[in-house]
Amino acid sequence: RALPALPSGPCSKWDIREKVWEHLEASGLAEFPRPVRGRIPNFKGSLQACSSLRELDVFSRAREVKVDPDKPLEGARLAALQARKTLLVPTPRLRTGLFNRIVPPPGANKEILRRCATSQGVRDYSVPVGLDGKAQVDLVVVGSVAVSEKGWRIGKGEGYADMEYAMMVSMGAVQEDTPVVTIVHDCQVLDIAEELMDDHDLTVDYILTPTRTIQTNCKRPKPQGIMWHKVSSEMLGKIPILKTLRCREKQAGKDVTLRDEHPALANTNRAVISNKKVMAANTQPQGAPSSAPVGQPHMEIPVNPKFEGSDTISTVYVGNLPGSLRVSELKSTLRELQVIPARLNWQGAQHRAFLHYRDQGTADRAVSSLQGLSLGGNALRAELARSQRNKG
Repeated sequence: RALPALPSGPCSKWDIREKVWEHLEASGLAEFPRPVRGRIPNFKGSLQACSSLRELDVFSRAREVKVDPDKPLEGARLAALQARKTLLVPTPRLRTGLFNRIVPPPGANKEILRRCATSQGVRDYSVPVGLDGKAQVDLVVVGSVAVSEKGWRIGKGEGYADMEYAMMVSMGAVQEDTPVVTIVHDCQVLDIAEELMDDHDLTVDYILTPTRTIQTNCKRPKPQGIMWHKVSSEMLGKIPILKTLRCREKQAGKDVTLRDEHPALANTNRAVISNKKVMAANTQPQGAPSSAPVGQPHMEIPVNPKFEGSDTISTVYVGNLPGSLRVSELKSTLRELQVIPARLNWQGAQHRAFLHYRDQGTADRAVSSLQGLSLGGNALRAELARSQRNKG
């Protein structure tokens, strides 16, 4: 039941996520909650994989263990509680703080500990741990969508695991040598190109599957703290504790300028709104209204007539487009950011678009400018996609 081979040529993180989610569902390996698409997927054998945690020396030595709240990590949370370790679980999407410390009732038997390890138990048997809670995490356990034997990790694309780790660094809760473990199905262990890894991506030291324990010996440095220039105002608004950390780091003299506070991105959303009608009139292609509804078929929109006949194309994937977004609004944003593609492949029904550039430098700038940018209430995903020529 290994994952089918990925397409030849460069793959984006999103290509890999889609392939894993699709394979888990199609092969019958996916478990509740379903569908697994868009999640850290639960899988058959997750409890077996989690039980291997007890055999790791880094687990035996740990006194305080942080385990993410995802369903496939339930067995890891139970193992920590049964070993009488301090268990910290991040609050979902970091909405109400950073951690909850799970406090089982006195004399809790195995059944009660099992309940404490569930998402409901985390809510019922926990106390919040704030920034001044003096947490000292000895072991970090995270979920993944895909991971490589070299330790490169791909999450579900929202950046919360990376952000949690960066916040723990900022508050002194983890050290450079704090080990990170991920727990996945065997089919989620793939070859991942190092070029796909960003400097804010969390790497892992151990991979546990239902059949294997892999020590990655990864030497790539883990994030050294919060990279404010990659944080959007939207994410700051969603994570109250992030605002507190930002104030502290600002007082300490650090540069805490957010990505959409940089001059190149200033007022982008305002420009989209004010230019909406003008751009819809000026940029729609012949015979294809650029204000087409989301449900319409894929649209190939030539922007630069010199594109035809070019063989050197760099393609940028843009995902998590809001359902209400129109192609004219995206094009207006691209103009504002000065990263106009030669051709735009609009796939609104799939909440994505592909931007084709003749110049690699412009493509790289597009990725940098669009990644995490708030548009219509959504933080966009942007990355170099597999090079492709869409022929209409």
